[in-house]
Amino acid sequence: MSATATHTAAPDQTTTSTATAGPDPRDRAVRIGAWCAVVVVGLLLATLTAVVGTGDRSSDTPLDPSSTTGSGSRAIVRVLGQQGVDVEVVSDADRVTTDDAAADSTVLVDDSAGVLAPSVARRIARTAPDVVLVTTDPGVLEAFRVDARPAGGSSETTVASTTSCGIPAARAAGSVTTGGVTYATDDPDLLRCVPTGSGEDRRWGLLRADTAAGRVTVVGTTAAFRNDTVTRAGNAALALGLLGSHDDLLWYVPTAGSADAAPTLGDLAPPWVPSAIGLLGVVAVAAACWRGRRLGPLVVERLPVVVRAAETTEGRARLAARVRDRTHTLDTLRVAAVLRIGKALGLPRSAHVDAVVRRAAAVTRRPVGEVGAVLVGAPTGDDRALVAGAAALDELEDAVGRAVSGDVRRASRTDVPTDRTDRGGTSRTPQTSGPPAPRAEAPPTPPTPTTDPRPGGRS
Repeated sequence: MSATATHTAAPDQTTTSTATAGPDPRDRAVRIGAWCAVVVVGLLLATLTAVVGTGDRSSDTPLDPSSTTGSGSRAIVRVLGQQGVDVEVVSDADRVTTDDAAADSTVLVDDSAGVLAPSVARRIARTAPDVVLVTTDPGVLEAFRVDARPAGGSSETTVASTTSCGIPAARAAGSVTTGGVTYATDDPDLLRCVPTGSGEDRRWGLLRADTAAGRVTVVGTTAAFRNDTVTRAGNAALALGLLGSHDDLLWYVPTAGSADAAPTLGDLAPPWVPSAIGLLGVVAVAAACWRGRRLGPLVVERLPVVVRAAETTEGRARLAARVRDRTHTLDTLRVAAVLRIGKALGLPRSAHVDAVVRRAAAVTRRPVGEVGAVLVGAPTGDDRALVAGAAALDELEDAVGRAVSGDVRRASRTDVPTDRTDRGGTSRTPQTSGPPAPRAEAPPTPPTPTTDPRPGGRS
């Protein structure tokens, strides 16, 4: 007893020392230092991102007239200047809609960003007689009375012929590359050039329509204006023909957030919405800090009492008896019996209950329906049926055990030994009631089963 008590007390002492020991201060310092390093690195990255973001971004803007990158348009602006065309870049629609300024000028509306308000586009259409429009906004196209819709992009390497185009600048170019966007239209009054596709998939890269003040040319083949593709095919001739027809060129680029831009969702929202969103963000951060706090290291705690498995089984049995759930109780016994019988028969745990029933019936020489009624059975209505079902399970399991161990004759209920040997070694035959019959005249009557000599044995 002393050895056992000592062996049991050792884990208790270890558990107590683990529960009382606190975290190592050195580990805490290492964790704090690691988090500080992460915060410092994050601040450095944020600072670098802010510094880089405040630099000159004009070089990344498509068709920027002051950019020398591949997507800019500095080359065409220089060529126009060499030919005597005065190029003025403006971002205010009032400068474009002035009668004196727009009357003798070509107006290029570069709405590549899609920020131009349709109302401003209608003002330009009523004032400027010669407009070159670059946009993919259906509202702006409708404001200029162009019945077309954007239909996707086109390859920059494809060259389309423009010799039969009704637009003089395109016809003079001969051929241009189709890089940019295309438009689909069903309006027969529009002049259409730079075709791509065929049949119902025919798209166009250049359109011209009439406006209240004059005409508008919608340019989807913006490769003619880019620095990296202006020298291909007849792109330069097309750009110079469209933009250099007058002595002055107003290059209008609407900017987001200006008076000429279309209102955004933030502009349409009530004034209190930004404050409410900021307050919700502060509440979310506070809730995250409150609920996401670290709970500290795990502490091992000794259980106040150890519940034995037998007590748990008895408790479940009492619950089943209290609610009189006889069927569930017998099903529990059946499941356990199926698992044990299947294991005794060498079947895997994943074997179906039908396979267990057939195998058990084969080894015990019983009908499959009888074994199935014992292992599966029907709902149990009363206590008598519950006791009988449990006894049948016990008897079947014992029969399977005897059959597996090699005592096949004793495992069968129909086959009984016809010959037994008494303790003195003399063979005797079971006697039947009534006078014995001659052997040659009639077969002997079936013998009655004898009592199993084992203590507590079963028939």
